[in-house]
Amino acid sequence: MANNLLKGKKGIIFGALDENSIAWKTALKVHEEGGKIVLTNAPIAMRLGEINKLAETVGAEIIPADATSMKDLENLFQKSLELLNGKIDFVLHSIGMSPNVRKAKAYGDLNYEWFHKTLDISAMSFHRVMQTAEKLDTMNEWGSVIALSYIAAQRTYPDYSDMGNAKALLESIARSYGYRFAKSKKVRVNTISQSPTITRAGTGITGFDAFLDYADKLSPLGNASAEDCANYIVVMFSDLTRMVTMQNLMHDGGFSTSGITDEIVEMLYEIKSE
Repeated sequence: MANNLLKGKKGIIFGALDENSIAWKTALKVHEEGGKIVLTNAPIAMRLGEINKLAETVGAEIIPADATSMKDLENLFQKSLELLNGKIDFVLHSIGMSPNVRKAKAYGDLNYEWFHKTLDISAMSFHRVMQTAEKLDTMNEWGSVIALSYIAAQRTYPDYSDMGNAKALLESIARSYGYRFAKSKKVRVNTISQSPTITRAGTGITGFDAFLDYADKLSPLGNASAEDCANYIVVMFSDLTRMVTMQNLMHDGGFSTSGITDEIVEMLYEIKSE
């Protein structure tokens, strides 16, 4: 049941690719809670997705933008101000891609040009988005900016490769820009570290199905779904969380603070007895 948590609020959602993506589900939840949005994604990603269907459902305009292009971002924010009739209250950065992961390059054999692309797309773009928003003075006071992260920023997951480095940089940017934005506009900046989730990006990682099951067994509440993450994002966009900033917020069913669980012990005993 909707509570009008975002009634009168306006914002931009990056990265809605298909109905499995967290950004897609967030757009639906924002609409349900009374918010107005502009949808955006890189032109190449938009050709692979179904963003027009989402835009029709939530009554949103679509503005293509490559988040690594300052020109595209400036156009995005300027047009969003016009379409939304004023400054915005929230931004969701749901962007991440690694050519090295896609090409199954081992961490000790990275293509450094691709590594740079990983960092640019998955982390530096977050800085570009906020720098553009600040320079064009597009954010209302007490606004909220969220980026999606993953626990590989703190722990090593071999098949996650250079994306772990990108997520660490992403979280560092959130702290540094969070301080700046809080001082200048009382805008809060946070990252949400989500459970492994069945999205197009997630399923592209080698061994993803096995890790999804492992994470579920190590999480007392089980893996957090994309729908649950969308709910959390809406709360972070709302006025209920006005004093939360510069944080990496774990949304993982308890995975990040569980040493072991009964389910993992049982699984290990079963493997040992085979």
